[in-house]
Amino acid sequence: MVEMRVAGIALDAASRSPIVLLRDPAGRRQVPIWIDQAQAQNILSGLNRERPPRPLSHDLMASLLEAGGLQLERVIIHAIEDNTFRAVLKLQHGSEGCIELDARPSDAIALALRTDSGIWMLEEVVADASIPVDAEADAEDQEDFRRFLDRTSPADLIRHIGRTVAEPDLGPGEAPEAPEGDGPGA
Repeated sequence: MVEMRVAGIALDAASRSPIVLLRDPAGRRQVPIWIDQAQAQNILSGLNRERPPRPLSHDLMASLLEAGGLQLERVIIHAIEDNTFRAVLKLQHGSEGCIELDARPSDAIALALRTDSGIWMLEEVVADASIPVDAEADAEDQEDFRRFLDRTSPADLIRHIGRTVAEPDLGPGEAPEAPEGDGPGA
């Protein structure tokens, strides 16, 4: 699973429909989820930490969870079925265990923002639905990797892997100890 964060709300250029953009921790992939105007407003309100004079639906939901002794542990967007994302709320009920509730991703995201809960997505869903954020950086990384492969033989890779496995993890400024029998004068 990948913990995502809300990168913002955008508008689809063709349909003018709002889209919530979820970004991966590396900032390289974004998953767009098309939502309606009311859902966009609820998410924006949560992002901006707005406190309306009267609670909105998601503020009320957060208060109800608290009053019922429930804590939103995380939101998990776990599938795409018929071009629709599927999500669950993982609620913790004290020491009694975990409860999962089906939810629309937009509602789950709006509630997660109000309760400071994580928004998680299965890697398969991220892979299927994401768009690259920085295509130039991705192309640069791919070109660097190709150059590395072009100048590295399989024997070099095996030697490097063998050295990496044989060397212990060292702290800053520590030097590896010479193995017995391999040092000078051996």
